[in-house]
Amino acid sequence: MTRPHDLSLVAQVAALREGALDPRDLVEHYLARVSRFADLGAFAEVTPDAARRRTDEVLASSPRGPLWGVPLADKDLVARAGVPTRYGSRSRADIVPSASDPLATALDVAGAINVGKTSTSEFGLTGFTEPLIHAPARDPWRPSAGAGGSSGGAAVAVAAGLLPAAVGSDGGGSIRIPSATVGVVGLKPSRGRLPIGSGFDAPDGLSVTGPIARTVEDAGLLLDALVGLAPFTYATAAPGSGPFVEAATRPAAGLRIGVTTVSPWDDDEDITLDDEARVAFDTAAAWLSDAGHAVTDADWHPVGYPALFRVLWRASAARIPLSTHDLTLVEPLTAWLVQEGRALTAPELLGGLTEARAFERRTIADFAAFDAVLTPALAQSPRPVGWYAGHDPERTFAMQVEYAPYSSFVNVAGLPALTLPVTRDAEGHPVSVQLIGRPGGEAALLALGAELEARRGPLPHPPAWDA
Repeated sequence: MTRPHDLSLVAQVAALREGALDPRDLVEHYLARVSRFADLGAFAEVTPDAARRRTDEVLASSPRGPLWGVPLADKDLVARAGVPTRYGSRSRADIVPSASDPLATALDVAGAINVGKTSTSEFGLTGFTEPLIHAPARDPWRPSAGAGGSSGGAAVAVAAGLLPAAVGSDGGGSIRIPSATVGVVGLKPSRGRLPIGSGFDAPDGLSVTGPIARTVEDAGLLLDALVGLAPFTYATAAPGSGPFVEAATRPAAGLRIGVTTVSPWDDDEDITLDDEARVAFDTAAAWLSDAGHAVTDADWHPVGYPALFRVLWRASAARIPLSTHDLTLVEPLTAWLVQEGRALTAPELLGGLTEARAFERRTIADFAAFDAVLTPALAQSPRPVGWYAGHDPERTFAMQVEYAPYSSFVNVAGLPALTLPVTRDAEGHPVSVQLIGRPGGEAALLALGAELEARRGPLPHPPAWDA
């Protein structure tokens, strides 16, 4: 018997539209799974009563949006009225907002049913999801390992079948790092692609909203829905259709693919590619070549990146409204980042932003000969829970770079990027690669990702899936 979580998001949307699935049954199914696998740390808050009330509203709603009846959850950086929104921080432990952020409101308008909050690192500042306010997010394939971050809870929920898909945010890899860690599909859209979470709501332009899904086609469907979001209206094609989900069903033809294992951190940190990451990268390159694409070395030699990103990282933390008392409650890394960011001078900040825009222009020019550029997704296998604890802030930063050296520069360049699993290691854990596109080139990435996915074939699920 096929269980609801065995169905793809595309299949669930179709079944809901046709009446083969009842939203009430679907919500109860996922709430039961969230409760059963609470030890994975995917959720910071579960709201079953609110979800049931919302289901009644959805059943009475008309017209039906593209996510009608689909259970989703907010990342715990998104305020939702009446629901604790802690931002992964002890300094926000008692915050219950009276108003929702535009993303939460827009997902409601699209017909989604919110079941709670997925866990995140404190204020989304790190690439691991182990905040002191609650249990860490754990890799469902290897629960002794962390899930990456900062959208770690969302990625775990999708990988373990606790949600059909999830909406995350990515300011330096926060969708792609956890998705690659736990073996699901993560898509960071181009800066400016989405009406909500576009990247233009902060001076650094880094953080964008994007989908986390089990399949490339599911990511395309959710991206279509996100492109149509607006706080009080919804304009899109019929549910289950749209240019991005369609791109994931059409083979790409004769594209130019650049390949590189170069990272902009190579001259600054000790970047070493694990054997498993190398195998996944080489395998994906070979499969793309077999499919008829022109695969060549990208011959990329970035310069000047580490210094500018350190400025942007500190400056992003300085924007967090924390009082002197709050700084005694946050984690040491957060306090250090905030204080360092607030100490930046105007010339230092403006210099960092200027260098970031120059890096963006150079990277777009360097990649202009290609329809997509293939890189590893991560340099190392999933790190054990607690791996980053007990180190000074600079070392913690370096350890994150060593784990995920191919992520943050894509945000600075404003480019779209897709991560997806292509191989498995000796223990059966998925290993992912990253495809980086042209500005606005999400459709090509989805088409290429679907080709890799088809060549790979179905992956087994982590143990929690069938437990």
